[in-house]
Amino acid sequence: MKRAGGFTSDKRLTEKQDIPIDDQAIGAVYLGNHNCRFRVWAPTLEKMSVRLVEGDRIVPLIKGTRGYHDAIVKNVGDGARYFYQLAPDKKRPDPASRFQPEGVHGPSQVVDSNFRWDEKGWRGIALKDYVIYELHVGRFTASGTFDALIPYLEYLFQLGVTAIELMPVAQFPGGRNWGYDGVLPFAVQNTYGGPQAMKRFINACHRRGLAVILDVVYNHLGPEGNYLADFGPYFTDRYKTPWGPALNFDGPFSDEVREFFIQNALYWITEFHVDALRLDAVHTILDHSPVAFVDELSREVHQAVACLERQAYLIAESADNDGRLIRARELGGYGLDAVWNDDFHHCLRTLLTGERNGYYQDYGEFPQFVKAYREGFAYSGEYSRFRRRRHGSVARDIPANRFVVFSQNHDQVGNRMQGDRLGHAVSFVELKLAAGLVILSPFIPLLFMGEEYAEPAPFPYFISHSDKELIEAVRRGRREEFASFDWQGEIPDPQDAKTFLRAELNHELRNADEHLVMLKFYRELIRLRKTVAALDPVDENQMKVASFEKEQVMVVQRSHGAALALLVANLSAVPAAVTLSVPDGRWRSVVDSADETWRGKGSLLPREFRAADEKPLNVTARSFALFVHEEAP
Repeated sequence: MKRAGGFTSDKRLTEKQDIPIDDQAIGAVYLGNHNCRFRVWAPTLEKMSVRLVEGDRIVPLIKGTRGYHDAIVKNVGDGARYFYQLAPDKKRPDPASRFQPEGVHGPSQVVDSNFRWDEKGWRGIALKDYVIYELHVGRFTASGTFDALIPYLEYLFQLGVTAIELMPVAQFPGGRNWGYDGVLPFAVQNTYGGPQAMKRFINACHRRGLAVILDVVYNHLGPEGNYLADFGPYFTDRYKTPWGPALNFDGPFSDEVREFFIQNALYWITEFHVDALRLDAVHTILDHSPVAFVDELSREVHQAVACLERQAYLIAESADNDGRLIRARELGGYGLDAVWNDDFHHCLRTLLTGERNGYYQDYGEFPQFVKAYREGFAYSGEYSRFRRRRHGSVARDIPANRFVVFSQNHDQVGNRMQGDRLGHAVSFVELKLAAGLVILSPFIPLLFMGEEYAEPAPFPYFISHSDKELIEAVRRGRREEFASFDWQGEIPDPQDAKTFLRAELNHELRNADEHLVMLKFYRELIRLRKTVAALDPVDENQMKVASFEKEQVMVVQRSHGAALALLVANLSAVPAAVTLSVPDGRWRSVVDSADETWRGKGSLLPREFRAADEKPLNVTARSFALFVHEEAP
């Protein structure tokens, strides 16, 4: 089936400032001259119409093959509002609505896709060069809009990040939500500014040399305003997800359901010039077909990207430690470009905090963290006490720069009872250690908004539903979710506006005290990641990881060509002495988290050393240092 706008060159998109018209595109496609094509999939309905709000005009749609209804309607301009009339007493928003100015229950709006892009020849950046900054549009600024983000792009560029990851923006109920309750996947959230504002933001990012990643949710839809089942069998009762009905990716009519979401992926990449999609919780996309939906999505997106002649990627989130997601197709994989690595986070957090509740009971051993640094996954088939079964697959053959790692993200902060950040549980010293282990790793690093200056504001779960029973169900679900963690205290009410307001960043903090020191520290780490030749992202064949288990010291030797670098990290709460086996020559420290420069108490490590001396190195507790190799004069 022909894809909407998927195989048109980017040259046409940027120079002519338009999107090619495709008669297979679902939704309302404005054709110009006050003509609009409406196309919707509703296989179980024999008749339906588009109801235009202005003048209360009703125009019948023609049912064609495979359950699609469409028509070209005259005297419909950009901005026209409409519903689909499914029965005399049933009108619904467009499942592929481009904009919902009045929210999830209101009319859809026709949107002219033309936009004056001015990206300075932007073609994207290599995935290995991504330094990701994840943010929530509604809480990064007080006003919570795309336009309000633009003045901060220079700050993020100077920080050193290269890609901004947006939490989901698909229309959700009300104005307060993480975004994972979206019900209209093509519609940009109205309270964020809608589609034109999002394009302005992406255009500004590209002009500043920043890529944009969009988090998309193809495993479920939210509960309020979810009208897709009124149109057709989008859902199946064969499976269930933790969030409600599963999408129908492998039953009768599943071809058209797949088409809906594949068009959505291509919509963001072509019309919005998004550089990567983060696929939420792909382990909950339940599909037993011979060609999995994720595999088909990967094929279609990568084929479209090749035609666009620019770089764009698919990054999966999965709790399964499934190497097939990012393994090449010729090796039996799905060919996605990268995957989030929760194991890295869990290993690091448990070593720093000592937590062992819930799923953290599977972690906390130093060798696990060393293995994650060597191979990607800590669990590659070992028995999981939390899951009560073996977990994960071998990933040692997969390059390190295919894994996204972090010490914090929206899930690992927000799915704690209080939404408390890592800084609530560990010291300033340990925050610096976590930063170094993430940013100076061979993996793709991700920062969660405010992390770079030790933002103390929590990021609790928040919603703004209108149904009282649904609100109570969400509250009950949160209580049940935290039962295995034995956390103390009162759970913040997700419906209370105060819960939402508490999550706003305080950008003024980064101008003084430890917050300013931390910000400068992050800038320096990212600068070193980009400029130290030996830290150029590599595969495991060019990285050696040695561990001193008793001392809990990890030594990572990296190389790129003739350049060598050495990361020495002590994860123990006490100082340690270790003797290194490294190439001879002079090793010079370029950053040491224990230095007084970074508000440390002073490092025990020398500024430089020679390997031939074979003297033990003393490493300060909870600290790291990076050395570069220099030949003897």
